[in-house]
Amino acid sequence: MQIDPQLSEFSDLAFRSAEALYLLALAVSLVYYGMVRVGADRRRQRAEELEKLQAEHSARATSTAKVTVGAGAAGDEADSDVADAGEVTGEDIEPDFAVFEEQLPERLRSESVSKTLDRADKLGGITQSLVWLAIAIHAVFVILRGLAANRFPWGNLFEYVGVVTLFAMIVAALMIRRKAMRVMWPWVLTPVVGLLFYAGTKLYAETAPVVPALQSYWFVIHVSVVSIGAGIGLISGMASLMYLVRRAQPKGEEKGWLRTFAAPLPEASKLDALAYRTAVWALPIFGLGVIFGAIWADAAWGRFWNWDPKETVSFITWILYAAYLHARATPGWRGPKSAWINVFAFATMVFNLFFINMVVSGLHSYAGLN
Repeated sequence: MQIDPQLSEFSDLAFRSAEALYLLALAVSLVYYGMVRVGADRRRQRAEELEKLQAEHSARATSTAKVTVGAGAAGDEADSDVADAGEVTGEDIEPDFAVFEEQLPERLRSESVSKTLDRADKLGGITQSLVWLAIAIHAVFVILRGLAANRFPWGNLFEYVGVVTLFAMIVAALMIRRKAMRVMWPWVLTPVVGLLFYAGTKLYAETAPVVPALQSYWFVIHVSVVSIGAGIGLISGMASLMYLVRRAQPKGEEKGWLRTFAAPLPEASKLDALAYRTAVWALPIFGLGVIFGAIWADAAWGRFWNWDPKETVSFITWILYAAYLHARATPGWRGPKSAWINVFAFATMVFNLFFINMVVSGLHSYAGLN
């Protein structure tokens, strides 16, 4: 196969551009995350201060009422109308929130808190736009890489990481559309930026034809399906990790050093639902990828299963996803216990991607993709 050097150069440029845009989106999302935390802290402090002022107001109103009633009872000839005047009514203790607002510090007033949250929302929108732009350029990289090599662009570990992260980001962008979920972006972008940086610096491979062992239509089917399943699994694992952090730090009760990370996160139930919805798709898709790999193995090596390190760890990962979904539906296991299983599934996938691919030798040790 003839390599197009110009398209190869453009594909490398698209990769670097996508990487830079993801990094910029991560930086903006971190500022957004911090502003959401500040806004949440100020709303909590505002509620506490208003509650304190209202309690002080009620205490003063009750004290005044007691003095008035006492004075009315002291008069032997006081008529019933005067006595009634000493009764405490709802109007006597009705809080004047406008007065309370003036007593609050400037940063805790309604207008100031609203401005902080509005600025945060704008940064969240900018993050979302940057992510979609980065995804578009990321897709251009994958397409140009394939056109330059005149083949499907996942013939080595560098290309495989590029494809997996692309699918992961597409899934994330589709799932994280609502404003309340945008605070998840730092958690998602951090591993993606890390993977792309490592791929671009340590795993980079020049555009080249694949070895004869990979010149099969099963190569396209197997690797593409596994890549989609792995991308979805990445999002599911990160959602479970965030869920565990939120469960350890309930909303409004954040404490200690984890408070900075946990305060802006959505409610635990939303994170758990996201992890479940994505795992429901990751299990069958990743499982199909393993099955297609077994069929290809029979055609290439004469056996469906060879207990090769990569296929074995892939099967373990699939078992863990199945165990997570089963545990989540089982009384006594739903919650942190099942979430930990999903995190372990995510960890085995990363272990398979790097350690098995780069350290362990096996039947998959070709074309830079062990």
